Amino acid sequence: MLTTNDVAKVFDTILSTPGMNEIVKIDLKISRKNVLLLNHVIERGLSAKDDDKSLSLLGSVTEESLQELKVLADECLQKAGLIELSEKLNTLGDGK
Repeated sequence: MLTTNDVAKVFDTILSTPGMNEIVKIDLKISRKNVLLLNHVIERGLSAKDDDKSLSLLGSVTEESLQELKVLADECLQKAGLIELSEKLNTLGDGK
């Protein structure tokens, strides 16, 4: 059975193969509900504590890649017209 460290090494190897940094265009059509959920999942993963990240595959991802993922999540919200709604939902979730 593979350990977390072994899985992280395999994941890191896959991410460093030739062509993985190439830009691809994805024509994606999803509902606003799923855009909101996708954004939430990305935000939740990116805001995980460092201890949690070291136990997951995110521990082996560069800070630059994490930032690109954050930008992607924000762009999806913007294109779906859900930035304001997302901010309000985050405020509710924070208990403010």
